Amino acid sequence: MDQWDKKRNVMQRYDLTAHLYDMRYAEEQTAKIEAAMKSINLEKHNLVLDVGCGTGLLFGYVANKARMVVGLDISLKILFQAREHAKKFPEVHLICADADNIPLKENIFDYAFAVTLIQNMPNPLKNLNEVKRVTKETAVIVVTGLKKKFSLEVFEELLRNASLDIFALKNENLRCHVAVCTKLLH
Repeated sequence: MDQWDKKRNVMQRYDLTAHLYDMRYAEEQTAKIEAAMKSINLEKHNLVLDVGCGTGLLFGYVANKARMVVGLDISLKILFQAREHAKKFPEVHLICADADNIPLKENIFDYAFAVTLIQNMPNPLKNLNEVKRVTKETAVIVVTGLKKKFSLEVFEELLRNASLDIFALKNENLRCHVAVCTKLLH
């Protein structure tokens, strides 16, 4: 299966299940977000990117603490659900786009969240490099990796290969590894 076929399958799966997503996954997604937020100190002037934002569960945790939040997802129907979460947050903006080809300039965001994203990407390393491209040198990048897809060793190696430095790693009682990272400066 080529890369676009995989992306199309993911998009179709999320389009079909968008109306059920929160009912099925909100508890686990919330646990991952809360685990990451314990290691983060957002400030009102920060710009936040939620790559693969899904239904926008992260918005409630970051929108009132940031200047602007951009939620990006490839599934239009899941973005319709995200729009419902975003209604109470005027600082949230939504974009339908491919996470491997983010249609934004370089070095914009102070924080990027890739929650439940990389296991859906044909090339997770390429995706992480794209997320790094749109984040500032001092950005904090949160990445989760599904345990049944990534062993802890493979997950950590992927982050190292993406030149990310893990400063917090949480995975107890979660189905995912949750890494809070910074860019390694060369």
